[in-house]
Amino acid sequence: MWILPLLGYLGVIVGFAFLTLAIASGLYYLSELVEEHTVLARRLLTRLIYSIIVIQILLSLFDRFPFFLSALSIVSHLVYASNLRRFPIVKLSDPLFVLSCVLVGLNHWLWFRHFSKPLPASRSAGNWRQPYQVNVEDMPTFTEVASYFGICVWLVPFALFVSLSAGENVLPSMGSEYATGEHVSTAGLARNALSIDGKVKNKGMAKALVDGARDWVMENGEVMGFWRGDRTRRF
Repeated sequence: MWILPLLGYLGVIVGFAFLTLAIASGLYYLSELVEEHTVLARRLLTRLIYSIIVIQILLSLFDRFPFFLSALSIVSHLVYASNLRRFPIVKLSDPLFVLSCVLVGLNHWLWFRHFSKPLPASRSAGNWRQPYQVNVEDMPTFTEVASYFGICVWLVPFALFVSLSAGENVLPSMGSEYATGEHVSTAGLARNALSIDGKVKNKGMAKALVDGARDWVMENGEVMGFWRGDRTRRF
């Protein structure tokens, strides 16, 4: 067979392209919601962080999760919560933000190692040729492991990525000196307002990422001749 395998490869490429567009559209839409409801978003993120901390404590007490890894996850979520003190503005060079990024990778690696290694073996009664056996019933299923990673490891960092606005993308506003390092007067705030009602909107990191990727694709496609860009001159 020659055509069917090629058709299969084409289907994988098209499916991956649609999946990428769906994820980008979802990130863009969530960023728009957070921009419109910053107070509600902060409240939900705070409750989500403390709910996951309670889940970690329950897993450690009842399911005998390792104490060190559970304590690390709890401390990590407390560090994540510290990024909400000036929500939704975050400074990329802030030590707490950098520490949060490091803790995301560290938690993923340590918990992946924990679920990858076999369970402690138990003595097998009545068979001296197999003195150690693994209790298969105590092994977590793929659904349980994936749910744990999705809720307790990735959910809060992903929500913060969608919700927070990078300091480099923040327009000058009252209280934005933390992100930009510049003092802004009231007159400057009025000149840089985006909306008609005078509100200054911060551009979320997820939205900035989607816009940057879109601009990169458009520019490179125009250079390669795939499409013709807007070359109208402004006088």
